[in-house]
Formats: sequence, C-alpha cells, structure tokens
Amino acid sequence: MKFGTKAIHAGQHPDPTTGAVMTPIYQTSTFAQESPGKHKGFEYARTQNPTRSALEANLAALENAKFGRCFGSGLAATDSILKTLKPGDEIISTNDLYGGTFRLFTKVYEQYGLKFQFINMTDASMLTEAFTPNTRLVWIETPTNPMMNIIDIETVVKMAKQHGAITVVDNTFASPYLQNPIDLGADVVMHSVTKYISGHSDVVMGFVGTNNPAIDEQIGFIQNASGAVPGPQDCFLVLRGVKTLHVRMDRHCYNGEQVARFLKSHDAVDKVYWPGFDDHPNHAIAKKQMKNFGGMLSFALKEDSQSKAFSVLEKLKVFTLAESLGGVESLAGHPASMTHASIPREQRLAGGLTDSLIRLSVGIEDHEDLIADLHEALS
Repeated sequence: MKFGTKAIHAGQHPDPTTGAVMTPIYQTSTFAQESPGKHKGFEYARTQNPTRSALEANLAALENAKFGRCFGSGLAATDSILKTLKPGDEIISTNDLYGGTFRLFTKVYEQYGLKFQFINMTDASMLTEAFTPNTRLVWIETPTNPMMNIIDIETVVKMAKQHGAITVVDNTFASPYLQNPIDLGADVVMHSVTKYISGHSDVVMGFVGTNNPAIDEQIGFIQNASGAVPGPQDCFLVLRGVKTLHVRMDRHCYNGEQVARFLKSHDAVDKVYWPGFDDHPNHAIAKKQMKNFGGMLSFALKEDSQSKAFSVLEKLKVFTLAESLGGVESLAGHPASMTHASIPREQRLAGGLTDSLIRLSVGIEDHEDLIADLHEALS
C-alpha cells in the first residue's frame, strides 16, 4: 500500500456500532466491564482509547513501524525515550538540535545521572571517538533545527550498533512522507506531531515508533505509568489532518524551493540553509535518504545583528511571526531568541546560529505572495 493510501486508510475502520466512516471521538475516561478483567480491550482512557489507538496504528504505518505510541507533546515523547535509560548511561547527540530537546537533556536529565555529548554529526567520523562503554543511545535530528544540517542515518546506525547503542531519529522536519528512519535501520523514530503530521497548528502531540517489541513494551509501560497521553479530541484532529499529509508536503516542498532560491539571490541575504541546494553540506546524502527537501529553511542576513533580524520579522505580513512550524500557514521565527534561547550563545554561534538567523516554515499559500512578502520585508 502506497503512502497516500496509508495516510487515509491505515488504522481506520468503519465504527462497528454505527458504520461511521470517520473514527469517532471516544470522549470517555473509562469503559464498562462485564466482569473484573473481562472487557472489550479498553479499561481506562489513560491506558487505551479507541481514537488514540486508531491514530497510533496510522502513524506507525506511515513510518513502516510495527508499533506506535502517541504522547501529549513531542517533548513528552522524547521524555518517554529517555526514561528507558538509567543513571550513568551516556547519550550522543548532534550539536545542532531543537532547543527544547537540549533543555530537556541538560536541565532535566543530567541531574538524574544521564550524560550527554553534543557533536557535529554531519561528519560521521566525528562519532568514532565519542563512543564509550556506557554509550546507550545516539540521538539524531536530520534535517537539524535550525541549521538544516544533514546526517547520514544509515552510517550512524551502523556505528551505533557496533557499540551496542540504539539510534533514535527525530523525524519532525522531514515528516514520514519525505523520510523513513526505520527503513534506514534506526531503532526508534519520534515526531512532534504538532508540526507537519497534524499540519494545521491546532494540536500539540508527540509520537514514538519502533519495530522492536521490547522497546515498544518499555515505551508503552512508561506511556501508561507516566500518563502523558493525548486526549481523544486531539487524536481525532490529527487523524483528519494526516489524511492530506502527502498533498500538503508536495506543496511545502515546491514553495520551499521557490522561497529558498529567491533568498539566495537577494542582496541583503548572506547565507541560505536549505538541503536542496547542490552546495549544501551533505546534499548528496539528503538526496539519497529523503524523497524531497521539505519546506523548512533558514537564512542569515549580511548585517549580522539581532535588531536587523527583528526589523525584517516585524515587517512580514503573510508570514506570521510565531513559534512552531509545519502548518499550512507560513511562519517565521528568530531561533536565537525564541526556539533556541535555552542554548548558550557561545554554543549557538559555534554551530552557525547567528543573531541574524531567521527560520522559515514555508506554508502552502501561493508562493508568489510569500516571495513578495519577503522582498518587501528585506527592502
């Protein structure tokens, strides 16, 4: 079954009671039992909910994973993965990743005894000396947030396996439509469902998928024990949104390319970070492991100052200045003061995240209007 068909049908069955084509919103906290322990597969809504179960099956299918679990946010999904580790375990991660993930790693889990290394994974050879006998997990973002760095998933997975570590890929920027880490050997894939999968900026949710039954059992136990689960209304909204994921992503990719090429030719722009350019670092790897290059990009101004970046952002009319990404509407943000403010400035600058860097989530509007908006703001 191809992607578009799975997006619409996987995990979806007519309601057995009424024949409803759309999965109902099971807005209930508990389920009747015929006798203690004798029920219809559902006991308590934190543990299972039919709407959530349908969504979990759908998203797992899109990632070619056997198992899937949904959480109340992308960070709750990340949190569930870290809870499978124990004090003294070491995690290797990229030096360019979402600020919220960095904050969770360093401000929450370091105090519980987990140890983190942040290295440049665009050159896989940099990993060689990072592994220790205590390395248990390698955390990848690709494309990275916000520098759009590309990491070779297959190569990192092979190195991790040689050292007995599992590989987790945050696939949020690519979406399951453009990239499938499980097919590339990753042990776990996670998403901020809030972004492209939902696609309409009206839900906060996370997802974890795997083919490993032992990992799924751990994640499932944590999901129930910790209780960071999404409600049925949100699951229904994502089920509705995901049905157009493939259609939306094609338009995101097309518009993203038009905007990236415009910005690259503009006199006020210093650099454009978009993996579709032939001269983008690891472009060949992006071309190999992704179906297309996505609608996310960042650009730095020639006048490298926060005030200049703020001036550009304040003038935008079609792009909305806001956190988040992946919605049908175009969004613009200033990573240094917004999504990545929790990362020390020196560390941001070392990774290329300058004070003038602007991140764009290019939506599905008419690309001519998006370009005109940027042209006016940059003038």
